[in-house]
Amino acid sequence: MQENKPELYTSLSPSLLNLYDVEKSIVVIIDVLRATSTIATALYNGAKSIIPVDSVAECIRIGKQIDSITAGERDGKIAEGLAYGNSPFEYPREFIEGKTLVLTTTNGTKLLHMALDKNAKGIITGSFPNLSAVCDYLLEKKQNVILGCAAWKNRVNLEDTLFAGAVIQRIGKHFSINCDSSQIALALYKEAKPDLYKFMKNKQASHYKRLTGFGLEKDIRYCLTEDVANTRVVYEDGKLIAG
Repeated sequence: MQENKPELYTSLSPSLLNLYDVEKSIVVIIDVLRATSTIATALYNGAKSIIPVDSVAECIRIGKQIDSITAGERDGKIAEGLAYGNSPFEYPREFIEGKTLVLTTTNGTKLLHMALDKNAKGIITGSFPNLSAVCDYLLEKKQNVILGCAAWKNRVNLEDTLFAGAVIQRIGKHFSINCDSSQIALALYKEAKPDLYKFMKNKQASHYKRLTGFGLEKDIRYCLTEDVANTRVVYEDGKLIAG
C-alpha cells in the first residue's frame, strides 16, 4: 500500500504565491542573497530573535520602542536611516549574541509577510548556510511544503531556485511532487551543484552581478556554502527564532 505523502511545490516568485494552497502548507522563505543567509547566521551566532518587517519606517519605529539593532537593505545597500545592512559578516557572535535584530530587506521580508497574510500553516526561512536544518525540519513535520523563492522584485532569480532544487534533491522522495517549477529547480541544481559560485558567475546571474558590483564577492561565496550556520529558523509570534 502506498503511503500518503505530503505535497511539495516551488513558487519561483512572490507574484506566483497566490497560485498555491498556502493555508495548508509550511512555507519556506528563500532569499539566498542575502536575507535568509544573514538571518540564519545571526541566529546561529546567538541572536535572541529577529523581527522581520517590510518597511524601513517600521524598522525604525520598532527600533525606538525596544532595545534592538535596526538593519536592512534596499537594492543591495544599507537602507537610509538604518545602522546595519544585510551582510552575514556584520553579525558575528561577539556583536549579535543575546540581541534582537529588526530587519527589513528588498525581497525576503516582503515574501514572509505575504505568507503570513495568506495564513501559512507554518513559516521557516531557508538558505544554503542552514540547508540541512531546513530539510530535517520539513521531514519531521510531514506537512505540505511550498518552497517560496523571494526572487528579485518579483523576477525569478537563479540562486533562490537553486536552493529549492537543493532541498528537493535531498528530501524530494518523501513528498508527492507534481510541479514543473520543482523539476526546473532540481534540474538546475544538479547542473550547478559541483560549483554553485562558478555556475552563478558563468550564467551572469543578475544578483551575482549586482553584489559583485558592490564588491561583495565574499558575501556571495558564503551565502552559497552549505551548513555554515546550520540552525533552524522558525517564525513564531512575530519573530524569527532558532527553533
